[in-house]
Amino acid sequence: MRLERIENSRYTAINERGGKISVGTGDGTDFTPVELLLVSIGGCTAVDVDLLTSRRAEPDSFEIVVEGEKIRDTAGNRLTGLQVTFRITFPDGEQGDKARELLPDAVRKSHDRLCTVTRTVELGTPVATRIA
Repeated sequence: MRLERIENSRYTAINERGGKISVGTGDGTDFTPVELLLVSIGGCTAVDVDLLTSRRAEPDSFEIVVEGEKIRDTAGNRLTGLQVTFRITFPDGEQGDKARELLPDAVRKSHDRLCTVTRTVELGTPVATRIA
C-alpha cells in the first residue's frame, strides 16, 4: 500500500493490484483517513458475514453502517463509540431462513475472531514510523 501526493493534503492510495482511492481532508469527495478507517472496519466484517451467510441464500439487501465519534482529549485525537450496524435481509423460504438463523453467529465470529481490522483496532497494535 502506498500514497502518492496529488497536491497539498490530497493523495491517491494505490494497492499492489493497481486499485486507487482518493484521500484528502474532507474538502470535496475524497475520503478522509477517518472515513477509510470506518470503511475498513465495515468492509472487513461485511466480507466475513457475506461469505458465511450467502452460502445459505443470496441477500435481498446488504448494508453495513459504521459510526464513531471523533474526539480530542488529553490522549490526543481519536474515535470513540465505534458501532457497526448490519442491515441485511434474506428472501423468504427455507434457504433465507437458514441465512437469517446463521447471521448472529456470523456477526459474532467476524467480530471476535475473523475480521483482521476490528481485531487490530480492539486489541491495539503499535504503529512504528520511520523515514527512508
